[in-house]
Amino acid sequence: MTKVGSAAAVGTLVVACTLLTSSAALAKDPGGSQFDVSGSNKADGGQTLESRIVFRGSTGDAGAKESGQFAPVGDWSPPACWYEPKWTPAEFSKEFQKQWDIPHASGVGEAYALSKDHYINGHPYKDFNKSETGKGLWWDAVRDKSREESGDPAAFACDTKTFWVENGETPAVENAVTPKILADLAYSRIKVPDTKVTLAPANTTKVNLPTWAWLDRAKFQDVSVTASLDVGGVNLQATTTAKPISLKLEPGTSDAEVYPSSGECAFNDDGSIGEPYATGKADRTPPCGIRYLRSSGDGAFKLRATITWEVTWTGTGGAGGDLPNGTFGTEQNVTVQEIQAVNR
Repeated sequence: MTKVGSAAAVGTLVVACTLLTSSAALAKDPGGSQFDVSGSNKADGGQTLESRIVFRGSTGDAGAKESGQFAPVGDWSPPACWYEPKWTPAEFSKEFQKQWDIPHASGVGEAYALSKDHYINGHPYKDFNKSETGKGLWWDAVRDKSREESGDPAAFACDTKTFWVENGETPAVENAVTPKILADLAYSRIKVPDTKVTLAPANTTKVNLPTWAWLDRAKFQDVSVTASLDVGGVNLQATTTAKPISLKLEPGTSDAEVYPSSGECAFNDDGSIGEPYATGKADRTPPCGIRYLRSSGDGAFKLRATITWEVTWTGTGGAGGDLPNGTFGTEQNVTVQEIQAVNR
């Protein structure tokens, strides 16, 4: 049976007590601290954030062609903290003893006694549930390291203390890891290609001259990241996939027109965007492009090209669905010159 209710009260008193003295401040409540867990990521080539979750795919690893992490459209964000299985009874016992191996200054002794009662003396757990070895695992919170370091309050929202979960049970705790949680975490690790567009004329164009823009079809294909967790009796995974659906051009000045007028260039059936310029197309309007109405002077305009990606996920047990679209853009300089008239 999963037991999580009374642990929070114990942890609250522990935290209060450990703040009483400088030596006490060194204490970590084994019921609530975010302990580092290396997992097996180094051996199998995945990535980790103090977690046993492994990420594979378009994560921007060394040698990968992906260059940017897209941002969700709107105010959605992946979890900043979550719960996952961490320890067997023997492992938790060892961790508990290590974290409480400190001088028992005033206040800490009482906190230690409460934690000892909670996890060792049968109120509600006895001897770290060693009699249940092989039948379940101890779960604890994990924080997204970057969001924790930035002081994001969401990273500190997982305050339920370490709790026991029997194999096959789903803990009734918000943000306990599920295929959906894994999909959300995979979302935040997807890296996508940069969006530097090919231009004609390239880099330098003329006032009122249509500039053609296009993207190579071979570069923009679906990208995905799979997140998996395989610990004891817990075996879950989810794959989050991003599909490019449109390109938005922002000329870098209001004195310009875009093609099409919406500024959104859709992907063609073959996966490309726009159409390469070729001899004989000078009098045509580009399907994707820009016409600058004034010179950039001694400088250049910052053309921003942003790809919108449609995101979906699938996971263990046939789970799946949609996630918010993501965008990623890059800038490139475009020099615009006046057309020089020749006087005879």
